[in-house]
Parts: sequence; structure tokens; C-alpha cells
Amino acid sequence: MKKKAIIAMSGGVDSSVAAYLMLQKGYDCAGATMKLYDKPQCSQPGEKACCTPSDTEDARNVASRLGMLFYVFPMQEEFRRQVIDKFTATYLNGGTPNPCIDCNRFLKFNALLEKARELGMDYIVSGHYARIEQDPDTGRFLLKKGLDHTKDQSYVLYSMTQDQLAHTIFPLGSYSKSEIRKIAQEQGFINADKPDSQDICFVPDGDYASFIQSYTGNTPQPGDFVDKEGHVLGKHKGHIHYTIGQRRGLGISAPQSLYVCSKSLKDNQVVLGLPEDLMSDSCLVGDINLISWDRLDHPVQCKVKTRYRQPEQPATIEQIGDDRIRVTFQEPQRAVTPGQAAVFYDGDTVLGGGTILAENA
Repeated sequence: MKKKAIIAMSGGVDSSVAAYLMLQKGYDCAGATMKLYDKPQCSQPGEKACCTPSDTEDARNVASRLGMLFYVFPMQEEFRRQVIDKFTATYLNGGTPNPCIDCNRFLKFNALLEKARELGMDYIVSGHYARIEQDPDTGRFLLKKGLDHTKDQSYVLYSMTQDQLAHTIFPLGSYSKSEIRKIAQEQGFINADKPDSQDICFVPDGDYASFIQSYTGNTPQPGDFVDKEGHVLGKHKGHIHYTIGQRRGLGISAPQSLYVCSKSLKDNQVVLGLPEDLMSDSCLVGDINLISWDRLDHPVQCKVKTRYRQPEQPATIEQIGDDRIRVTFQEPQRAVTPGQAAVFYDGDTVLGGGTILAENA
């Protein structure tokens, strides 16, 4: 009997080719798109964001071309609660979140996987550039980088559980992007030359502060820019307008370039400093998910990535509580930002990760 798989289709070229490859391998496939929001500002045409109504139609077109059933699952409430609300709350609490990680964690590999099971499917399939392997010695499922390291997306997948990894397939993990586009062109897919999505889907213009103000009704209060000694340097527009490491748009005249180093919500202050003030020797990570083990029993030397586009850095990770890991960097790192993910690697293998709670733990 054929194994059944539901393809998470965003309307982009990657998930479309993932569907084609699964059919070529003999799977019984259906396509599915998650409807995540209704508001017009979340679906402006021409923006390089995903999950718009036109994206859904592109996904439907490809599914029809491939002869697959196609579902649209309404998940607006889950998306609002698990992704948008968390995004806005993290910003209002001084952090800088990555909502794509939460969308993967709570919707694509949780809610959509449950929908797949309700339909009697064996697997969920997505167009992520990553790989899943099973360790022959331990039986654990391992998450690995895509072979095309320029497109690797393992960073945003670190939260996957053993059960999710066991029921997920990433068919693109061994391909390059150029190979995927070539397959799409050969198959005549409507989205073969469609640009990759680059923006947060519900903030397509990139103006996070305006979105948060509109969504929450919370008007950011102006406050003081201060140096690390507390001397007032000027006025800021509200702390949600700034993130750690930011230099542009501060409106401060100074003999040297100044950068956002931290925020004090209690005093409504944004602390500015020099490049050396951005360096951190360590960080504290919470909301932990470990893939290679259930728990860290001893310190482990590995490499750690604290931003999506950042190269991994040598570090030691040590569990210091049920849901806390201390990361100690071999060399000080720039702009380690609360709210971002710290993901742990051993070569191409993702050991696990979590959310940065504080720098210099």
C-alpha cells in the first residue's frame, strides 16, 4: 500500500517541487495550504511575503497540475494566538523574536500534522532545505542541514520533536536552489520563477513598530537614549522601534557611531554604546528543545548560531536547570539579542536550541 503524505504548500516553488518529488517517489499525496489571516494589510500584492491569497491560488494551480487533492485549512486563530500575539508580546517586552520559528513549531509541524493524521496521512512534507536521518545506534531522529548550505533552513526547525521528525519528510534537502528551479521550469509550474519570500508574512512592509501599534493599540512612549553610565544622549521614539546592534535611524549626533546595546523597560531607556559594548562572552537560553539527547548531562563543545544569517561560532553549552542552558562562546559575539534563537550544531547535525533570554549569562 502506498504511503500517504500531505504537502504543506505555500504557493512557492520549493513546496511545489517537493510535491512533484514525492509523487515521483510513489507516495499518495495531497496538497494543503494554511489560511493564516484575513486582514488586508497582511496580503498586499507585490510584497515578497508568503501565504497571501495569490499564493494560495498558485498552490492550487500546481496541485491541480499534479493531479492532487488540495485543501485549505483555516488556522487564523492558531496563527494569531501562537505567532502574532507572541511576536508582539516579545517586542513589547524588549525582545526581537523570529516568528517563522513559532509558525513552524505551532502550526506547520503541529497543527498541520494533526490535520494530516485526521486525514489518514503518514507524513507531512515541506519544501525546507534540511534533512532528517535516523541514528542507527540510538534510533533517534536527527535534523541535519540541507546540502546547499547557502539555502539551509535548519536554524528555524530546531524546535521539532522526535515525533514530528519521524513523520516529516524534507525532499529538497539534497538539492540546490538552482536545481529546484530547473525542475519547476521543466514541469511548467506557474511559480517556477517566483521570487523567494523575504519578509515576515504579516508585516510585509517591514515596519514592525507600526504593525505592533496598530495590532495592540499600544502607543510606544518616547524616552531617553542613555549611555552605559546613564547619561542622557537624546530622545527615542519608543523602545519597540529599536533592536540590539542597530545603528541607523537613531537621530543622535556623536563623535563616534553609536549602537543600541540594551533596553531598560523599567526606565523606558534605550542604552547606546560603542561596537565593543555589543560584545557578549555568553548567553542564557530557555524554552529548550534538544534533538540529539533528552538532556545535557555534561558540558558539550559545539557551534552555536544566534541569528539566521550568522555563521556558527564555537562555544560550550551546559544545562543549568530543567529549561535553561548557558552558552559560553569561545570568542565574544556581537549583538546577542534576547528573543532570537540560539541553535546548537555538531557539523551538519542540529543538536537542539532555544530562545535567548539574556546576554552575558
